[in-house]
Amino acid sequence: MPKILIIDDERAIRNSLKDILETENYKVDTAEDGQQGIDLVKSNSYDAILCDIKMPNMDGIEVLQEVSKLADTPVIMISGHGTIDTAVDAIKKGAFDYIEKPPDLNRLLITIRNAMDKSQLITQTKVLKKAVGKKFQMIGESPAIRQIKNMIERVATTDARVLITGENGTGKEVVARWLHEKSNRASMPFIEVNCAAIPSELIESELFGHEKGAFTSAHKQRKGKFEQANSGTIFLDEIGDMSLSAQAKVLRTLQENKVSRVGSDKDIKVDVRVIAATNKNLKEEISKGNFREDLYHRLSVILIEVPSLNKRIEDIPLLADHFIGMICKEYGMPKKEITQQAIDELSNITWTGNIREFRNVIERLIILCNEKIEAKDVINFAKPIH
Repeated sequence: MPKILIIDDERAIRNSLKDILETENYKVDTAEDGQQGIDLVKSNSYDAILCDIKMPNMDGIEVLQEVSKLADTPVIMISGHGTIDTAVDAIKKGAFDYIEKPPDLNRLLITIRNAMDKSQLITQTKVLKKAVGKKFQMIGESPAIRQIKNMIERVATTDARVLITGENGTGKEVVARWLHEKSNRASMPFIEVNCAAIPSELIESELFGHEKGAFTSAHKQRKGKFEQANSGTIFLDEIGDMSLSAQAKVLRTLQENKVSRVGSDKDIKVDVRVIAATNKNLKEEISKGNFREDLYHRLSVILIEVPSLNKRIEDIPLLADHFIGMICKEYGMPKKEITQQAIDELSNITWTGNIREFRNVIERLIILCNEKIEAKDVINFAKPIH
């Protein structure tokens, strides 16, 4: 049952609002002054708060500011002495809405429902961000991984462009997401573009957008990935596969912080941090004429090379424990044990697919082994089953 807090120094108003909301199946707490209301917020979780503005000792605006430090609960201000300036001031200071006394019943109920919808969206966003954070963890304490973690800590809060290199499956996307999550842009979009998965004739439209009628299938205007990432981060994965014409437009965007949609001559300002990744040797691609040298130098302000799993074998025990816990939780089963002998067998494998292959093998072992993962299970099931 949704829970509402009413903070008002007038008993008649408190009781009247309480009766109305309880009739609508809300659970309601009341407070006769601001301090009592803040104390209740400290010890309870509410879906919405109704707060009077004119109260003795601590007025509603002060209560609003204190509540915002304690919780993300939407606060609806109510007052019989308000003006437009009062309402604007309350909204500027973080109030969800402002309602005059005596409140119109329909408007009050609609406002509370809207406030609760916002509260639920905030909660869902937090849950999703937490889930994403768990998915993209950098597991390992090897010297190479510690060096990458230290580099991320040093450069994440800057807007420096980063070029991440490494074999397929090593975790380049994890590094990119860590850079974003630890940056000042963490609350803004993280837009990922797999340059290898987009046909060369569509890459420019994907990155920069297009105007209606720009080409045969352009039935409506479309924002590109750079515009979508405005104020946030764009991750250009497998940038070594990008066409030369698209590279030229990316270079211009990096130089001028502007994009131009396909079919338009209008420039659009963008504020985007660029992180790129590739499994190719870009210097070799430059010598072959497949990659622009000037773009390479624009992208590679900071270079991070992610090592292959075979170069960080000492991380295998930590990686195995992490993936076993995560996968068993996904399957809704108790966490399986793994023997030291099984770890030793995993350490002797040449991991051509790196972390991606390792995770798949752990999942296969969890499904096919009995109560614990033993050396014989790794020997029997780590390789493709014929």
